[in-house]
Amino acid sequence: MLMDTIDIERIKFESITHGQLNAAQVIQIIKDFLEERPQGEYSLVIGTDSHEKNGSNLSNREINLVTAILVHRRGFGGKYFWNRKYVSNIHSLREKIYAETLVSLDFAATFVPLLKKKLNGQSPIYNLEIHIDVGEHGDSRDMIKEVVGMVTGNGYVAKTKPDAYGASYVADKHT
Repeated sequence: MLMDTIDIERIKFESITHGQLNAAQVIQIIKDFLEERPQGEYSLVIGTDSHEKNGSNLSNREINLVTAILVHRRGFGGKYFWNRKYVSNIHSLREKIYAETLVSLDFAATFVPLLKKKLNGQSPIYNLEIHIDVGEHGDSRDMIKEVVGMVTGNGYVAKTKPDAYGASYVADKHT
């Protein structure tokens, strides 16, 4: 399945604290947060979760995909933002998990270079993680190696349940 290339400038983000934002505003807020405590230990997390939109039928199924981006300062909390899009032509759990993973990878490939450019090497180092909504328990367990391989093959650290809170908790909360 091929995902559309992400046009980061057109994505609208939501934040409980800051309301609706564009990518430049999200990047500025993350930069400011990182610079508040340059000596802090940070994680930057990207995760996507999805749910079938209510009222969808099998022939015209529409899936609600929510991607969350979190910045966490260990011991001092964090901030998160999310965006939503709808996709169709997803007919199985396998396609749904692939779609979630590919959306996170596409998002990271576009967003992270913009953040790095804005930071210009002046802010603290952060651990970048892609959180995947799969785990050892449940129907998705057979896909763990595949999707972790997709993420690590693209140069990112992959986290699965129960450590994949970016996808399984934060993004899930907004689907």
